[in-house]
Amino acid sequence: MTNSRNLILAAALSFMLLFGWDAVVRYLYPQPATPPATATAQASGQPDVGSPQPGDSPASVDTAKIAHSRAGGLMDPKQIALEKADLKTALASPDRIPIDAPRVAGSINLDTGTIDDLVLKDYRETVDKNSPPVRLFSPQGTPAQQFAEFSFLLNGKRLPAGKWQADGTRLTPTTPVTLHRQGPDGIGLSIKLSIDKDYMIHADQRVDNSGSTNAVVQPFALINRTDRNASQDLWIAHSGPIGMFNDAADYDVDYKDLGAGQVSSPTGKIGWMGFTDIYWLSALVPQAGAQAKADFRGLGDNLFRADLVYSPISVPAGRAASVTTQLFAGAKASDILSHYEKAGIPKFDLAIDWGWFRWFEQPFLWLLNQLFHLAGNFGVAIILLTVIVRGALFPIAQKQFASMAAMKAIQPRMKAIQEKYKDDKMKQQQEMQKLFKDEGVNPLAGCLPMLLQAPILFALYKVFVLAIEMRHQPFILWIRDLSAPDPATVLNLFGLLPFHPTGFLAIGVLALLLGFTMWLTFRLNPAPADPVQQKMFSIMPWMMMFVMAPFAAGLLLYWTTSNLLTIAQQKYLYSRHPQLRAAVEKERKAVKAAAD
Repeated sequence: MTNSRNLILAAALSFMLLFGWDAVVRYLYPQPATPPATATAQASGQPDVGSPQPGDSPASVDTAKIAHSRAGGLMDPKQIALEKADLKTALASPDRIPIDAPRVAGSINLDTGTIDDLVLKDYRETVDKNSPPVRLFSPQGTPAQQFAEFSFLLNGKRLPAGKWQADGTRLTPTTPVTLHRQGPDGIGLSIKLSIDKDYMIHADQRVDNSGSTNAVVQPFALINRTDRNASQDLWIAHSGPIGMFNDAADYDVDYKDLGAGQVSSPTGKIGWMGFTDIYWLSALVPQAGAQAKADFRGLGDNLFRADLVYSPISVPAGRAASVTTQLFAGAKASDILSHYEKAGIPKFDLAIDWGWFRWFEQPFLWLLNQLFHLAGNFGVAIILLTVIVRGALFPIAQKQFASMAAMKAIQPRMKAIQEKYKDDKMKQQQEMQKLFKDEGVNPLAGCLPMLLQAPILFALYKVFVLAIEMRHQPFILWIRDLSAPDPATVLNLFGLLPFHPTGFLAIGVLALLLGFTMWLTFRLNPAPADPVQQKMFSIMPWMMMFVMAPFAAGLLLYWTTSNLLTIAQQKYLYSRHPQLRAAVEKERKAVKAAAD
């Protein structure tokens, strides 16, 4: 009767773990919701900088809930089709200056003076080798709208609509392009754009006052984007507005915090600001030492804007003034971010949301990259990393087994003490502590390897989720992306059927191996004396198989390899401690006999 009750309890706890996991995570870390539906004409027309202007009218209403993938991109097939059609029309305009750099390609829209067409040459949308490159910027009005603009406020007002002229035909690392146009009252405006070999565009915004009176000028820069193609805002990885203010990274503002007309104004010195996805970043970097203000705005209709507005500059007649703003638009590769940080952008590597334990996570990424360069395959690099980690923990495992052997040796004396002082718990505890001290046994030594494995596993989980170096990296056969879940699952007959189950139902080959190898490691350990623990330990490997199934294939590969090494390690240590092996077998037979 007692065993039946314990089994029911163990099953109930397992059921709660399996079906409650997703609900708990969603409750504690809710996903961004669609912003409120009212907006101003900023949403679809040329945006203003600052407060809404007279004549603004309501924008369209968008109340549909948006589905987000982990890595981002449009999810609605209708919007994907519309995006392709809109791009074909918008990019066919002759009033564009091509952008051609080693890592990016695109164009500048002379009609609006915006950089609204940008793709990343090094990254493709899917693992298919014929997949198009990742598109970061899309023209205004497209479903995946995202663009950057550099311009000016003159005497507190935006420039009237007008076309920009260009003195070049192509923006490359060796050929900058200058945009220019004439403002009111003899004000000449120019923006000299240059691009480096990676992802940084420099904009030298210059005002020449050829008029007869002083002019008050405010250079500004902005990034305008939709969240329809945003990546999921995960509890371990921020997606949305981001910036460095007062020497601290700010991940606190989400898209859901910016309803139509709502503004978030960070205070303090601006290091950089913009929008981030899991893998991509568009950020503005103000001129060092210049006074500027940063705002994040909700425009309605799922549109948002990051504004960088410099303080007013008084430009006397016959004089000129300029500021230089940088635009980063590209992939969050750790080495590239570190390069720009060394070049003067404060804490730019924190654009990757490593969290509090970045000092522990970043070395793992560095080591993985080194092993990848050595092996040429990220899956092999993960296996080599696992060997290194297990090798580093092996001395601790040896001490664990020695402690377990010592505990087994003194177990009869422990039982005698428990029986002798069963009515005096305080005295029993004192005698136990004295026994441990006399025999040099630490009863907690067996927990140390498990405690050390937990932060390592969490660090690797963050690395596999955040590191773009892992994106679309294949291992063998069907595993073509180690940063994504195993695509060969039981329900789709290991890839033979044309659909992909999600969540805990996506039991793939790696998840099955994880459960089986974990079961083997538990089989080699001493059986717990408590019947409930016995039932839980017998069920736990298979529950972890369900829980871990949706995680990155790279993480499951690490854990499965770790389990195999643990089995080999246990076999070896049992050969070094035969008395422990004999005790374990004796206990297991006793437990089985009691169960029967």
